[in-house]
Amino acid sequence: MFNLSIIFSLLLLIPGRSVAQLITIEKERIDQLQLDAGLPEKLLSTRTAGFYHYSISDKELKEVQFAFQKAGIDAIIYFELDKPFASKDVSKAFSDYLTKREITNLIFIEKGDEGYRITITPFSGKEDIMTPGQRAWSTSHRLLTEALKSLGRTASSAQKKENLLINDAPETDAVIIPILGKRNEFYASDLTVDLLAIPKTGNETIDRDLEEIFKNNYPLKFKMTDPGVAEKELRRQGHLYVMCFVYSRGSVARELLGFDMGKSESAFLSITYADGQQQLKNIPANTPVFKFYFKHIDSGNVFLGTKWDADTSWQQALLNHIMGMKTELRLN
Repeated sequence: MFNLSIIFSLLLLIPGRSVAQLITIEKERIDQLQLDAGLPEKLLSTRTAGFYHYSISDKELKEVQFAFQKAGIDAIIYFELDKPFASKDVSKAFSDYLTKREITNLIFIEKGDEGYRITITPFSGKEDIMTPGQRAWSTSHRLLTEALKSLGRTASSAQKKENLLINDAPETDAVIIPILGKRNEFYASDLTVDLLAIPKTGNETIDRDLEEIFKNNYPLKFKMTDPGVAEKELRRQGHLYVMCFVYSRGSVARELLGFDMGKSESAFLSITYADGQQQLKNIPANTPVFKFYFKHIDSGNVFLGTKWDADTSWQQALLNHIMGMKTELRLN
């Protein structure tokens, strides 16, 4: 489950921009840090995790690791930058992994039209991996080499290098699994009798639209719940299922939710509904999409549906999932 308002508030604040253009929600999260602070303490004597923009090449990532090794930054694992922010469940899974591997600091390597930005901040140890407003050090430059040199100079002048056994090559093969229960590529038939929780976002406009979609299209029992209520409390209130979703590039969403990633694909076919009619929609793999699903609270089992039904609009993605469920379970 993820707080829709974190994403939708950004959409409302940026007139004229489509969801597909908001590929760097992680950028807004980094911008919320106190970027003019110094380097984290013991950066050169503790473990670090790196997060890089998906467009950064293998060659560039090797250059990054070499620079970190030379500076004394022990970056033991790297992930694509948008992965940990795809949903609340995903962030928690990342937090658990970072804790298990005794990570102390996080490095974010962004790449855009104006060049590169490297940001370093402590791992919060919390489910969101970092807290808005926490201290961070940041440098930007048109060239990656110059940004790395700036980091190296700052690190060598501020701290003593104590990390000596640092990997020569970046490690990028760790798999994070946010699904704690059983993964199911079908719909939860129990929902014909069990109550589904629909968490509100706290934004009146979004919550009104969210409720209208369910009222007009979902024929089973549901209840809108207050923003930020923990799943244990939702269960205590009588809800057995909760609405969840991920928001990320299509390729990332599929990987995180355990769909077949055996071959690299430039686009994915998604089932969508226009005027109640099922259609196929081709969405580029690097386009951000919403993918909704329902989760059984007690077991953590997730029900993803029988077909890939992600979409660039949250409203359409949600409608796709509800319509697919109605079709498969033959609900009126």
